[in-house]
Amino acid sequence: MRIVKDAEERRNEILDAADELFALKGFDGTSTNDILEKVGIARGTLYHHFKSKEDIMDALIERYSARLLGAAQSIAADKNIPVVERIIRVVMALNLSGGGSKEIMEHIHKPQNALMHQKIQKVIIHGVPPILTEIIREGIEQGMFSTPYPYECMEMVVIYANTVFDGDMVALTDEERLSRVQAFVCNIERLLGAESGSLKDVLRMFGMNPEAQG
Repeated sequence: MRIVKDAEERRNEILDAADELFALKGFDGTSTNDILEKVGIARGTLYHHFKSKEDIMDALIERYSARLLGAAQSIAADKNIPVVERIIRVVMALNLSGGGSKEIMEHIHKPQNALMHQKIQKVIIHGVPPILTEIIREGIEQGMFSTPYPYECMEMVVIYANTVFDGDMVALTDEERLSRVQAFVCNIERLLGAESGSLKDVLRMFGMNPEAQG
């Protein structure tokens, strides 16, 4: 007897299979036939849900993005968490420097998934600054920060963090990374008009002890 699944269930089944195959063989190394075989469906069923393999990848990116940005937004909205702690938690949830969505980032950082990585970066660069901007505006209201450009500041921070601290983009020695991280925090304070040393806890995002840095 043929099993009929609803559209959403079948769509997710295709995405799950593609996700697994892309992780194993890479995007370029995976064919639509591989996906058909894994799900056990006819080509017509696949094309009913997705126009192409690229369309499947875009849907996977959307799914990853919803998880990443959804986690960040829920943290940003929690007014019980102090401003600086919220900034740290948002960035760590996005894993710009090694945080909570580790399995997603390990997956897209594989060399065979370079295109997926590039698309996720685009989502982060467009999606994260507005989330962080709202927290910065709260900090301005509380007298912690002083800048007429909260969004632009966060855009600069996100682009730098998402490029320089991405091991695929810039290769750094431990010493170079330490220097970049310290300069990063120092310059964020200046960009935001914050008191010197007030954002040293941001070092925790990079697995560093703020107290040890002086």
